[in-house]
Amino acid sequence: MEPEQIVSDEIFCIHTDAEKTFLTNTLQQSLWCYTFTLVTRGRMVVISNGRRMTLSPGDLYTYAPGFTITILSASDDYRGICLMADEQTTFDISVVRNILRAAYFPVVQLSEPKLHLSADAATLLESRMNLIIDYLKSNHLFLCDSLRTLYTLFLLDLMNIMEHTLKHNTISMRTENIFFGFIRLLPEHFIEHRDVGFYADQLFITTTHLSRVVRQMTGRTVVDYINQMLLMEASWLLQTSGLSIAAISEQLHFSDQSSFGRFFTRMKGISPKKYRTRL
Repeated sequence: MEPEQIVSDEIFCIHTDAEKTFLTNTLQQSLWCYTFTLVTRGRMVVISNGRRMTLSPGDLYTYAPGFTITILSASDDYRGICLMADEQTTFDISVVRNILRAAYFPVVQLSEPKLHLSADAATLLESRMNLIIDYLKSNHLFLCDSLRTLYTLFLLDLMNIMEHTLKHNTISMRTENIFFGFIRLLPEHFIEHRDVGFYADQLFITTTHLSRVVRQMTGRTVVDYINQMLLMEASWLLQTSGLSIAAISEQLHFSDQSSFGRFFTRMKGISPKKYRTRL
């Protein structure tokens, strides 16, 4: 498995073990994708959005752009299967609302981005993911369309499982629509617009209302999401481009290189120069 393949393919699915899963710590700032990881054996301990979680067989962990995750440990016998779809591909799929609900509902309902599946549900989703792996290995003439169809089927099955597993949703449709609207605006505008007011205006609501909705849905702030997007983009440019740090700072609309450096160091715990040097 090459890291470049993970961050370039529209839809990608792999079997993971203890060694492979630690790639997440290296790649997470580059992954503009929705990710679903099903644990099939062993244990893994992660910190997701500041919350420590232990993932066990039958647990499905969901990752969405803007989340943070760090793998702390994985047992020697850890095994899982991981499905990833890039953000643009996700938004192009007709059932995008189901994708967003699948990614965020465990956070809303259970206060953490994981769902423990029944044996039958885990077997079903694992079979869907394995089918995607089979197609990725094939020379199918319509591979892209086939993968999108299989991804859609996986998501619809997951949403069906969630509807039968999670308690009745107490979030209103209006609140849900506002949050999903914000999530769809963010990837397109986060570089130029870092003020809450811009997103509130686009959604025809007040900044207070938007802030309350985002916190209600995820426990995080609008600024948290914007900053995490900026950090992901900055990390990606430092990893993959030949741009100078000053040029990256300008591209990301920071007032100067110093302000970019302070932002990156505060968010990442390391300066942009040291981050690039250690790669």
